Amino acid sequence: MNLPPEGQLLRIFIGESEKYEGKPLYEWIVIKAKEHGLAGATVLRGLMGFGANSRIHTSKILRLSLDLPIVVEIVDTPEKIKEFLSRIESVVTEGLVTLEKAEVHIYRGSNQDK
Repeated sequence: MNLPPEGQLLRIFIGESEKYEGKPLYEWIVIKAKEHGLAGATVLRGLMGFGANSRIHTSKILRLSLDLPIVVEIVDTPEKIKEFLSRIESVVTEGLVTLEKAEVHIYRGSNQDK
């Protein structure tokens, strides 16, 4: 798969404890991104954060560490990102979703020419 130099970055900020269809929401999103043929996705786990509810989530306090911040990043063409976003928009019931331009310099896997 080739990616043009003008890509788009989709970032989804959610809580670690959020679920959808019995799976962690971040896992469900990555699986759906793969099923829809998107170029790639990465899940990042935050050490500390807060969102619209203004509750601080941190790994320092055991009782608050059950819902750490999660960021799912997905890069692809603007068209594919827009289509994917329309499919998952109703699933992200709490959190933040952002889009930004991404300049793609390298996109290759280990089985491709270097």
